[in-house]
Amino acid sequence: MTDFRREFSHNRPGRPHPRKGERRALFGFPQIEEQMAKTSPFKFLQEVRAEAEKVTWPTRRETVITTAMVFVMVALASVFFLLADQLIRFAVTLALGIGS
Repeated sequence: MTDFRREFSHNRPGRPHPRKGERRALFGFPQIEEQMAKTSPFKFLQEVRAEAEKVTWPTRRETVITTAMVFVMVALASVFFLLADQLIRFAVTLALGIGS
């Protein structure tokens, strides 16, 4: 075994051998397998509903204003990238002498 492989093996001094059946994850740390608690679908839906009631939902006015802001920003970004694309196209065409 090369020095590199010996350094990263599970059998190097100071590190216990993995127990029988134990898997090692990245860097030799033991892999922890967590099991989630079993919940019935009815209980799950009750918890979802309870959490949804805690949410502060936006008003219709807030939703309309936010949607309008998104459309305005998309339009501004579109114009910016159109201008940037045309400028780069012009510079490349000029540098390569294409289309004259």
